Amino acid sequence: MSRIGKRPIIIPPGIEIKIENNTLKAKGPKGETSFTIPKGIKVEITDNLLKVIPETINKDTKAFWGTSRAHINNAIKGVNEGFTKELQLEGVGYRVSLENNNVVLKVGFINLINLKIPEGIDVTIDKDIIKISGISKEKVGQFAAKIKSIKPVEPYKGKGIHYVGERIRRKAGKKIATSSGT
Repeated sequence: MSRIGKRPIIIPPGIEIKIENNTLKAKGPKGETSFTIPKGIKVEITDNLLKVIPETINKDTKAFWGTSRAHINNAIKGVNEGFTKELQLEGVGYRVSLENNNVVLKVGFINLINLKIPEGIDVTIDKDIIKISGISKEKVGQFAAKIKSIKPVEPYKGKGIHYVGERIRRKAGKKIATSSGT
C-alpha cells in the first residue's frame, strides 16, 4: 500500500477538474495544465476530494500510485498558487539580465551565457536575485537547476549561483606555516 497514494487531495475553491480519456485537466486562476493518468490507476472525485485508486494491485500500479497522486497534487497546487524558485549570484562582476526572452549571465567566463526561457515560465530579476515562477513544478525546478549548474558555488570563497537560503559548505583555505628561527 502506498502511504502517499492513499491520502486524498482537497480541491480548493475556484479550481475546475475534468477527467477525459485518461487525461486529468486542472484549470485555475494561474492557468491550466493536464496530466495523463497511467494505465491501472483510477481517479475519483467526490465533493471536494480527489482520490487516486489502483484498479488492481500489481507491481506497475504500486509504482505509479503514489507518483500519480503527487503529480496530480502538484498540478492542482500549480494552477492555484504557482511555484517559485529564487537563485542568487555571488561574486565580483557577476551579472544577470533579460534580453528577448533569454536570461543572459555574465559569471566569469569569456563569453556571455544565453539561456532561452521555456514556455510557461516567468523570470524576473532584482539586482543579483533571479526569481523563476510558473505553474509546473517540474519546469520551474528544471530551469532553476539548469541556471545553477552553469556556475556552481565553489567552497573556498562561496562564489557562484545558489538558491536563496541554501547553506553553502565552506572549506578552510591553505594555512601558512610559520617557521621559528631557533
